[in-house]
Amino acid sequence: MKRWCAALLVFVAVSAAAQQFPNRPIRLVVPFAPGGSADLVARVLGQKLTESWGQQVIVDNRPGGSGMIGNELVAKSAPDGYTLTVGTMGPFSVNQTLFEKVPYDNVRDFAPITLTGIASHVLVAHPSAAVETVNDLIALARGKPGQLAFASSGSGNATHLTLELFKAMAKVDVVHVPYKGGGPAMADLVGGQVLFSFASMPSALPHVQAGRLRAIAV
Repeated sequence: MKRWCAALLVFVAVSAAAQQFPNRPIRLVVPFAPGGSADLVARVLGQKLTESWGQQVIVDNRPGGSGMIGNELVAKSAPDGYTLTVGTMGPFSVNQTLFEKVPYDNVRDFAPITLTGIASHVLVAHPSAAVETVNDLIALARGKPGQLAFASSGSGNATHLTLELFKAMAKVDVVHVPYKGGGPAMADLVGGQVLFSFASMPSALPHVQAGRLRAIAV
């Protein structure tokens, strides 16, 4: 199942045309903790923009609130184009449905620049879990209702919604464990604190290739 991965690079709406942009460092806000897919994209992009613009692009992680803390900071920053963010599906679309109050307006407060990438989800398990296939996982979950824990990179984002879709389709009862980003979720998954996750491919692939996680399905 595919999702937007750092789908849009956006900046707070500019009120006046800037001259000789950029002429000072630029802040690139990531509304999640370090180590997740949005963070990885931001760091690669930030380095390339630094080289192209000749001005430093500083990656600033502001996790929490399902991405709303970082996005609110950008929305309330000076409208001069020097504060950017990486946009993912959760903070820019899902949150408006799940939360009663979202402290920014997508249309009024942000302007899209470009699509930076699309990534798939991969269902991964810690090697200690006795699971090789999706059918194995469903059988295990049905035998232990309410006991299997699945990590996500935050409530309301794509990794969480993919889990909820799996629960509904497989008719299983599992526990959702939300984190403040894909990095912390992946750390606990690799460490065995939680055994399963529908993780983003950029975050999970290095651990799968190293044998620290087992890929079950894409």
